[in-house]
Amino acid sequence: MKKYISLFLFFTCLLSVSAQKLVNDTITRTATIKTIITGNAVTFTPETPALNQIAGAPKAFYSHYWEFGDGHYSTEENPKHTYKNKGEYDVKLWATNNYDTGKPPTTRPRKIVVNTITTNYEDMASMDEDFILKRNREPVPNEEMVTIVSYKNTKDYKTNGKLYLFYNELKYKADNFKVLEIRTHHNEENKSETEFAYTHNIDNVNTYLASSNHNIFESNQVLQDSTERMNLVETIQESKAIYKNWSILEFDNMQPKEERHLFFSLKTTPEMVKDTSAVISVRGIYIPDANYDNHKLKDMEMEIVTSHDPNKMSSNSTFINYRFVRFKTIKYKIKFQNNGEGPANTIRLETDIPNMLDKSTLKVLDMYPKCEICPKREVLYSCLDTTFTDTQAIFTFKNIYLPGSEQKNVKVYDSTKGFVKYSIKFAKDFHKKKTKSKTAIIFDKNDPIITNYSTTRFLPGISIGAKVGYNSFSDLNNSESCFIGATLSPYKSYRWYWQVELMNNFHSYDANTNVIEELVDGAQGFRFLQRTTTNTSYKNIDWDIPVLLRYNINNYIGLGAGLQNTISLSKKQNQSLFIEQFEGVQPDAPVFNSIEESNTLTNSFTNLRTGLLFEATAGFARIGPSLGARYIMNFENDFNYWQFYTIWKF
Repeated sequence: MKKYISLFLFFTCLLSVSAQKLVNDTITRTATIKTIITGNAVTFTPETPALNQIAGAPKAFYSHYWEFGDGHYSTEENPKHTYKNKGEYDVKLWATNNYDTGKPPTTRPRKIVVNTITTNYEDMASMDEDFILKRNREPVPNEEMVTIVSYKNTKDYKTNGKLYLFYNELKYKADNFKVLEIRTHHNEENKSETEFAYTHNIDNVNTYLASSNHNIFESNQVLQDSTERMNLVETIQESKAIYKNWSILEFDNMQPKEERHLFFSLKTTPEMVKDTSAVISVRGIYIPDANYDNHKLKDMEMEIVTSHDPNKMSSNSTFINYRFVRFKTIKYKIKFQNNGEGPANTIRLETDIPNMLDKSTLKVLDMYPKCEICPKREVLYSCLDTTFTDTQAIFTFKNIYLPGSEQKNVKVYDSTKGFVKYSIKFAKDFHKKKTKSKTAIIFDKNDPIITNYSTTRFLPGISIGAKVGYNSFSDLNNSESCFIGATLSPYKSYRWYWQVELMNNFHSYDANTNVIEELVDGAQGFRFLQRTTTNTSYKNIDWDIPVLLRYNINNYIGLGAGLQNTISLSKKQNQSLFIEQFEGVQPDAPVFNSIEESNTLTNSFTNLRTGLLFEATAGFARIGPSLGARYIMNFENDFNYWQFYTIWKF
């Protein structure tokens, strides 16, 4: 019986441990690729795991990005693709979970085989521009994303050229991306990062300017500059001054009007910028003909996110140098998506405007749906209206048509998204403190959707101050002390801040006179009184190193407290002795002998003293001149003193 009980307890414990392990295991979500192959025409279907809805957010859904293994791609949920040639192809799928609490599911590539050609292949032109950068999702730390580089030969002859992709901006200490793989399908050759070639020839004929007003449905996620440039050397040097890393690819035998795509798989690093309102970028350069320096440049800006939420607010100025803020214009972008079952006709964006920003300088730079700015009168056509309250700017899309992601016959989710991009300048008078802005997005008469906070912070900056003053030692004789030094603190701090100082003190003073009277036995038993008078003076060069915490009450008055260490860089002690010997034992007896002696003693780096300090300043507390008084309470007797000074912070 005991044997059965022991076995029962053993299996019970084993099951408990197994159950505990099962609970602690992390189950990775996966998506699979299903196909229906009919000759060279293939229909693709994703099988994705259930979504974990974010509480209070719109209905969760998946967006899809497919690579078909032959240089073509699609963002439809169930795409149908026709292959040109027989062969084996590796199909890849990236499913992105929107309004979902989990990570995007992983997908294994699916190998398909095309054995017969049953459907005529038609190479449909899809590019309205000759150079486009896209991405399949916004960057999330420690996730994979894909950058699609599309280029087109607009010449009327066959060309050979180059492509550059610059990434990892120098302004960030940590790398934001690592290139996992570059997938090419037209024999593009990956060159060394150090190889740069220039022709120094400029072709002013057959150049094409890319239009930013076309192909909105495909590129509304892509914020980029598009310019035709002539000086390739200058562009490369400029790019190398902004980015740490780059990839170079050469292509050849590109036919007139031919379109090509290549794909960069980028792994975002865990150390990438954690600010979810920050904007990072990659840069592409397209040289359509290697015989000439004519080239296209595009910067693709991306908002860092922690989850894939299409409704978002971001800024290009998450960290700003306060010293040069007067010359800075902040750019904000508000993104939104209609997740309804029908189109939206009116979209209202209620955006916070911090007090330090000047609402009168707000300018709308771009928007989608693309429309005109509303006039002051009522109109029936589509337009964007901008009004203001005390604390908000309100952007209203009127008389528009933005389809919903749940609407029938809507296959491209990008067509359900929109944005407003605007710039704004700082007001004349503001303090050095961070700003926070969010937007309430209202589709027609539905409940508002609240975006994340877009935060702008100021870099600490460095303020160097010049300081001169006078020290008053009330307990020392004939004390004379003055100093000159420098201070180091954050530039134009608002309230609390640290300050470190180094001051060179020139200090002279006299010690108290010391008189000693004693009876001395002389020759033949003669006793007499001897008086020794000692006078000591000091001439010191001291280093004061205060470290204090300061608080600006307002623009003109500041308080501070901290610790101060003092060390004598040079200490010179002059001592004089005057010895008097009297003819008897009384001080009024005649002097029969007197002796004078003097000596000098010099030391360096001695006499370390520590104390507390308390101070107040009046003047320009944050930057510029001010007057101050400081009391230093040393832990040694006779060295408590007042310090009166003037300081000028730059």
